[in-house]
Amino acid sequence: MAQINPFQPFRYTEKAGPAENLVTQPYDKISPEMRNRYLSLSPYNLVRIILGETKPSDSPSDNVYTRAAGYLSDWIAGGILAQDAEPRIFPYFQEFIVPDTGERLVRKGFIALGAVVDYSDGVVYRHEQTLSGPKKDRLELVRHTHAHFGQIFMLYPDPAGAVDEVLDRAARGEPLTEVTDEYGAVHRMWKISAGTGDLAHICALMADKKLLIADGHHRYETALAFRNENRGLAGADRIMMTFVNMHSPGLKILATHRLINGLDPGMLPHKFLRMAGEEFETSEIGSLDRLRQAWAERPGSSIIGAAIGDRLHMLEHRPEHRPPKGELDVRVLHERLLADILGIGEEAVRNEKCLRYVRGLDVALEAVRSGAAQVAFLLRPASIDQVAEISFGGGVMPQKSTDFYPKLLSGLTIYKL
Repeated sequence: MAQINPFQPFRYTEKAGPAENLVTQPYDKISPEMRNRYLSLSPYNLVRIILGETKPSDSPSDNVYTRAAGYLSDWIAGGILAQDAEPRIFPYFQEFIVPDTGERLVRKGFIALGAVVDYSDGVVYRHEQTLSGPKKDRLELVRHTHAHFGQIFMLYPDPAGAVDEVLDRAARGEPLTEVTDEYGAVHRMWKISAGTGDLAHICALMADKKLLIADGHHRYETALAFRNENRGLAGADRIMMTFVNMHSPGLKILATHRLINGLDPGMLPHKFLRMAGEEFETSEIGSLDRLRQAWAERPGSSIIGAAIGDRLHMLEHRPEHRPPKGELDVRVLHERLLADILGIGEEAVRNEKCLRYVRGLDVALEAVRSGAAQVAFLLRPASIDQVAEISFGGGVMPQKSTDFYPKLLSGLTIYKL
């Protein structure tokens, strides 16, 4: 079912300089401040291609996309990027500390080409809806460069960890690339060449797997659109993917908390808590530890934290109003609290009106206490079992329901058609 192929990527050469000055976080995770820092690191930093600067003088013949194509062409011609001499797949391990808990983990995966197939084929599954704006932007970039610069983050089921055993063997030697990113995560990449028993074994192990998109929904659907436009273009039916075992102990999903602004001050806190109290047990709690304890002790209950002013509240569904088993806290938040009580409906959420997203309980709490947000809604992370059950069942989750941490770096390998 899953078609895995080795490939000959373009990679940065020693002439380009240290890798940490060249690679980036995924394009949609790059803030303006991050982009400025990337630009200052090196004239060859990938941000110039994947998230270039617009200019007042931009025209159909000179714009962010034509300049991206020019950079790519110039860097190849100048020896900044060079193509591997033989097809390979690339074990890619990420060592990191989990925010909030301090736990140190290693997430193991490998980079290869995967076939771009329609969702209806029953091979690739999504867990989020996409927006048209980002897809239009990414499609223009692919049209101009005929290249992919980051990987789609794909999950596959392998409870026995058979693929990871092969990757561990390959990772005994010195890595091709080692980079520590701005969040302290260490990224290491090795190679497994075509024609070896290990590569053939991985392809055989992956052949019957279904794939679930963890991150990269917009880029995957962009690749689908590009394939449909270019049926005769060799390689247009494939894209770089990093494949990670969904049963791996190194796979971590973080919660994405919601910060709310733009509410009528008269709503907070008493009116909101009174209205929420019709469906939820509401209680003021003294610390985040109390909220964490409730999450741990009652995994089947819908429990949401709400920071308002200098007070922290816990909202737990009353038994008579409890949602169906398996309902995600994030869906309860969006439908019951945001839409029904605060009037922040689906369109407002989609346009991020009145709403921002943050990682980390302490960060969310500080945003309210500093006055940067009126309310912070605090969520426990979804489990991989919940994500798999919804996705493989044909459903989708609300946007920003999952935060697979850390992100995959862009620029480790470049797939040019």
